[in-house]
Amino acid sequence: MNSVPSNSALLSTHLSVRYGNKPAVLRDVELEIHRGEVLGLVGQSGSGKSTLAMAILGLLGKRAQAEGTIRFEDRDLLTLSESELRALRGRELALVLQSPLSSLNPALKIRTQLKEAWRAHAWGGRAEAEGAIRDALESVSLPSHAEFLRKYPSQMSVGQAQRVLIAMAILHRPALLVADEATSALDVITQSEVLGLFAKLNRDTEMSILYISHDLASVAGICHRIAILHQGEIVECGTAEQIFNRPQHEYTQRLIAAMPPLPSADLAARAAAGSSASIV
Repeated sequence: MNSVPSNSALLSTHLSVRYGNKPAVLRDVELEIHRGEVLGLVGQSGSGKSTLAMAILGLLGKRAQAEGTIRFEDRDLLTLSESELRALRGRELALVLQSPLSSLNPALKIRTQLKEAWRAHAWGGRAEAEGAIRDALESVSLPSHAEFLRKYPSQMSVGQAQRVLIAMAILHRPALLVADEATSALDVITQSEVLGLFAKLNRDTEMSILYISHDLASVAGICHRIAILHQGEIVECGTAEQIFNRPQHEYTQRLIAAMPPLPSADLAARAAAGSSASIV
């Protein structure tokens, strides 16, 4: 398997964020995501993970004060207008959130929601839209027949709803997918399936993924590198093998020590899988 490519960064940040006169939520966060890379961002609740995700998507809101740069390809996202950001969101940058049943509109059928997501950034005819929707659903191992598309979100399992949300996010094959705690609402088996889905999307499409989680163990098998966020700062960043076997920062060491006991062979396999995740 190939290691993460060493080409120039798709996205790089040097970012601080605060709300009003409160202490900064993020402080000089420097992060790089390469093309075709899966980067895990791990930290406890309140560490600033979701703030970073919202900053990248330009969704912080008016109360937030963001300073620094967020460079995506050749643009600084912090300098773009709202209309320019809307043109990027869903087409080049996409977001998958924690709760699919809250993110999907309960009053609209799945077909309608997917078509609206398609029309937000495409102007093709009906056949083109249906083809893109079919491809996206098949990419996340969901049926694309009429009976399924007539369903409402409440008629699906949480796992199916999360896959629909991912299908919606990848309709336009964005360069970067931000998954913010995208598996934390799922049971263990479904979580494993969705993690495998993210890995497959990365392999098949070379889509870069920022996978955000509070669970260090869950990211090991799919991430090329893992960044540790603590109290608004990146305290360590390295391959999965390095983070699990040779953690440098005291906080990372505490995270590793707090993990449920795993057989050493299993832990080594997880770390090795993450550090050598393939890019096809």
